[in-house]
Amino acid sequence: MTRKKLILDVDTGTDDAVAIMLAALHPALDLVACTTVNGNAPVEYCTDNTLRVLDHIARSDIPVYEGAARPFVRADFPVPRAQNDLAGKIHGKTLPVPPTARRKADAGAVEFLIETYRNATEEITLVPVAPLTNIAAALTLDPKLAERIPEVVIMGGGHEIGNVTPAAEFNIWADPEAAGIVLAAGFRKLTLVPLDATHRALVSYADCQRLRALGTPAGAAAAEFIGHRIEVHDEIQKMAVAGTTPVHDAVCVGSLIDPAIITTRRHHVAVETSGALTVGRTVIDTHFRGGGAPQADVAFDADASRFLKILLETFARKPA
Repeated sequence: MTRKKLILDVDTGTDDAVAIMLAALHPALDLVACTTVNGNAPVEYCTDNTLRVLDHIARSDIPVYEGAARPFVRADFPVPRAQNDLAGKIHGKTLPVPPTARRKADAGAVEFLIETYRNATEEITLVPVAPLTNIAAALTLDPKLAERIPEVVIMGGGHEIGNVTPAAEFNIWADPEAAGIVLAAGFRKLTLVPLDATHRALVSYADCQRLRALGTPAGAAAAEFIGHRIEVHDEIQKMAVAGTTPVHDAVCVGSLIDPAIITTRRHHVAVETSGALTVGRTVIDTHFRGGGAPQADVAFDADASRFLKILLETFARKPA
């Protein structure tokens, strides 16, 4: 079986960590590298968390490249982190897995992305599940990069649902200018997985018990990360069903394994970069009113049972 190669661009908090473990452990996937970016926590914490998670599941062979420490244009988020660190409340800065002595790669994330795709002899899917700063920077430095990347799967945005504001999802809101550049880059195959889909694949406390019962490092870590997410969401971002949480980034990775996890429709998507109420909103032209050519397959639904099945099957695997 040919394994699907991918690069994960992450700002590793709890859901990124589950996505990393899924990408690193599933036999159908070949995780080439992780790149990190400022987002859920300052980038140095995201890098350390990524290294910790990979080491915890015995995948220290996967390199980690550190990227941007601030948004592409702005000095900080639209509301600076120091004033309202919602992501910090949800994820924390340091994940509850053992520390590592392993260091990040010498090259930076943007350099790595440009050189990897410039020299690639096989197709490598790019999966950004974080603010899109690294990707926008790479596209700006190498205008032909979009032609070289065969497939992009982005976790970000929302049509009916926002999380950091009523209008916006965190990854897009955190660097709206970068998101606008990436969505307008002309990728030949672009999938956007917004909150509308990830909120249809909720994971519960009972599911966490099943993950923990697997008796593997990945199962235990996933149960810990997801359980923490449930506690926080029950307190500050209540789900329609109490005691559940979305695991946004892992849904993207799951869709690479089983495309039936998500249901998509093709639309034009743009990003609002101004306005206190609307900055960071993904404007998804669901009724084709704007005249822009559809450029993204947008997920509006997700199959929770298929998603959980993949998590359980993958995290049952013992480290090699």
